Amino acid sequence: MNQDKMYLVNKLFNNETIRTVWDKEVEKYFISVVDIVSIVSESKDGRKYWNKLKQRLKEEGNQSVTNCHQLKLKSSDGKYYMTDVVDIEGMFRIIESIPSKNAEPIKQWLARLGRCTRRECYY
Repeated sequence: MNQDKMYLVNKLFNNETIRTVWDKEVEKYFISVVDIVSIVSESKDGRKYWNKLKQRLKEEGNQSVTNCHQLKLKSSDGKYYMTDVVDIEGMFRIIESIPSKNAEPIKQWLARLGRCTRRECYY
């Protein structure tokens, strides 16, 4: 992934910021896994929840984790950190691993995002 060909586009879901990147080369969105996992799981620490889930998925041989990439994204403290991101299809697979009543609304939001590939969607 060439970070120079990507555009950071923060999206909102129910007033929660989801760090989202548009990759111009492959014309795909890549979404912060921690941001989505935090919303779906309702965990106070989405990062810890994701680390534990990622470990469990790796042990099970789940391909969702291997499809994750890391990009430097701005955190809530204003600093940039390497953050796991995945495309929309991969995010659907990760969400399926989390038992939650919040799964369906975020899946619908992701589906709408996936249909949005026109220029105005990412600028």
